[in-house]
Amino acid sequence: MKQINFKYILSVGAMCLTLVGCISVPNSPTPRFYALTAIDDAQVSKKINLSADMIIGVGPVKIPEYQDRPQMVTLNKDKLLQFAQFDRWGESLDLGIARLVREDLTVILPQAKLTLYPWNPSIEVKYQVVLEVVQLESEFDRGMFLVVQWTLIDVQNSKTVMIKRSEFRKAITPPNYCGLAQTLSASVASLSTQIAQELGTLNIKDKALVPNPHNN
Repeated sequence: MKQINFKYILSVGAMCLTLVGCISVPNSPTPRFYALTAIDDAQVSKKINLSADMIIGVGPVKIPEYQDRPQMVTLNKDKLLQFAQFDRWGESLDLGIARLVREDLTVILPQAKLTLYPWNPSIEVKYQVVLEVVQLESEFDRGMFLVVQWTLIDVQNSKTVMIKRSEFRKAITPPNYCGLAQTLSASVASLSTQIAQELGTLNIKDKALVPNPHNN
């Protein structure tokens, strides 16, 4: 009776598994990565002028736990969360939204200087924009619903000057993951416009408080 060589069997089995794994890789779908895109000059109907020496800090941005992942998240018809296996964000969504708000504000507020959180302590930031994404729900057939609570802080005086809540409903066009990225970019552009308008109002108030030496 021949003796069974278990070491040989195990080595052959391992080789087969390795070959199967190598063969299946090329047939696996390739992940697709998406980025949020900022607005350009042509998309801004009105620009707002701030004091040239004003520095605006953007961030941090807080997002819901279910969005804190590389996979893009949607809702199905039963309102259950779906995590796309092969459609992913090219960067952390919280960092991506912060970056996008800064880039949008750069276009809307051409004279302002902007920096992202966390910034160097030596930078004399005047106002800080803190954002919390309260809700971000996307359904390809029903659209996107974005709710953001944002706060403007007077950093130099350690004072909260404004807390606001903004809501946006937009159709996802086209109704796919590419359209989802474009729709979220458009919603953040609308949010950035609201933030810019409030910063413009604060800038006017700041100028009114500065004494005019010619009135003495």
